[in-house]
Amino acid sequence: MTGIDTNVLVRYLVQDDPEQARKATRFITNECSSEDPGFINRIVLCELVWVLETAYGYARDKVALALERILRTAQFTIEDHQEAWSSLREYQDGADFADSLIGAVNCRRGCERTVTFDRKASRRGGFAAL
Repeated sequence: MTGIDTNVLVRYLVQDDPEQARKATRFITNECSSEDPGFINRIVLCELVWVLETAYGYARDKVALALERILRTAQFTIEDHQEAWSSLREYQDGADFADSLIGAVNCRRGCERTVTFDRKASRRGGFAAL
């Protein structure tokens, strides 16, 4: 299994740099399979959402669609796959993806709560304002 960095996924999805997009597409097409998937960790998912929203100005629904396609792709293994799915659903309902994923992973690891200075996150279940 080979890990995939955020910039490779961005080039594959956005196709804005012809040479890098070609290399990313070739790698994912030729070297990632259901038998030998590419590994996408949760940090990459959070960075991907941030880059697509911030650097590319993609709307939430377009980012959510990209995430959903990644999570459904048999050629990828996703770290904390169930938590990524639940975070995607919360993201589609208006929550911050990274905060949702942090809360979901911490909950699964036995945390009663996640303390934060983020006012919006502190209003969500599983979080508490510090």
